[in-house]
Amino acid sequence: MSSSAASPSVPSPARRVLDWRLRFGVLSLVWGFSFLFMKVGTESFAPFQVTLGRLAFGTAVVAAAMAVKRERLPRGAWTWVHLTVAGFLLNALPFSLFAFSELTIPSSLAGICNATSPLWGMALSLVALSEDRPTRRRVAGLGIGFLGVLTVLGVWQGFHGLDVTGTALALLASFSYPVGWIYVRRTLAGSSHSHLSLTGAQLGLATLQLAVVTPLFTSVPTSFPVLPLLAVAALGVLGTGLAFLIQYDLVAEVGPTTAQMVTYFTPVIATAAGVALLGESLSWSTPVGAAVVLAGAALTQSRPRADRGRSEPAPGTDRGPSEPAPVAPSVTPETARRARQGSRV
Repeated sequence: MSSSAASPSVPSPARRVLDWRLRFGVLSLVWGFSFLFMKVGTESFAPFQVTLGRLAFGTAVVAAAMAVKRERLPRGAWTWVHLTVAGFLLNALPFSLFAFSELTIPSSLAGICNATSPLWGMALSLVALSEDRPTRRRVAGLGIGFLGVLTVLGVWQGFHGLDVTGTALALLASFSYPVGWIYVRRTLAGSSHSHLSLTGAQLGLATLQLAVVTPLFTSVPTSFPVLPLLAVAALGVLGTGLAFLIQYDLVAEVGPTTAQMVTYFTPVIATAAGVALLGESLSWSTPVGAAVVLAGAALTQSRPRADRGRSEPAPGTDRGPSEPAPVAPSVTPETARRARQGSRV
C-alpha cells in the first residue's frame, strides 16, 4: 500500500491544525475564483496559453506532493493510454473550452455553466451506465436543472444579448467532465495505483497535450504583464494543484457526499467575484436561474432515506459521473476503496 493510502482513522497533523470546514471553505473560494483568474489571464494571453500555464503549475504542485510522499508514477501501457484519454477529457479539453468561452462571456456565467456538470452526468449515466437506474427524483432534478439553464440564458427573450458561442463552449466544457468520468469508471476505477499517482500522471499528460497544441495555434507573448501572469499561476497552483489535494483529503475525511457540496458554492462565489471585482453586469435571471440549476443538481444527487446509511462511493468511480465534476477533477480509485470500506475520520 502506498503512502497516500494510509488509514484516515488517525488524523494527520494538517487535519488537526485546520478543521475540515475551513478547508471546505478554502476549496469553495479557490474554485469560485478560478473563473475570475481565467478571465484576467485571457486578457493578456491566448486561451491555450492560459490552459498550458494552469496545467503546468498544477502538475508541479501535485508532483511536489508525490515527491514528499515518495509516490511513484503508475505502470502499465494501458494505464497510460487510459490516463491520456482521461487527461484530455477531464483537464485539457474543459480547461481550454472554459478559457475560450471567457473571451466573450462573463466569468460569472462560466461559473454557472460549470454547475450544470452533474446534470449532464445524470443524463449520460442513464444512457451509458446500466446500473444507474432512473428514478422519479433524478428525472425531476434533471428537468428542473435544465429549466434553470434556460432561465440563466433568458430563453423567453430569444437569448438576446447572450454570446451563444461562448456560452456553448462553457456548457460543452461542463459536459466533458461526466464524459470523462464515464470513461474513468469503465477503465481505471479498479486500478491498484494510488489516486495521487494517477492524478499526477493524468495532469502531466494533459500538460504535454497542451504543450504540443499551444505552439501550433499561438505565438510567443511579446510581454508578460504581472497581474495576468499571477492570475495564471494562481489558477494552476491554487485552482488545480492545491484544490485537488484539498478535495480528496476532504473525501477521505468526511465522505464524498459532504465533499461534493462544494460544487454548489462555486457558482455563487464565481458570480460574486465577477460582479464585485470585474464589474460584470447581473440581471435577475442569472441568480434565479443559477439557484434553479443548483436545486435540480442537488435533487439528482439526493438519495432515498433507506440508502443514506450505506457507505458511499467516491465521485466518478462506484457511483458514477452523476457526481458534480469540479473545475479540476481527477482519478480516485484509492478513495473509492476507502469509501467502500467505510473508513472515514
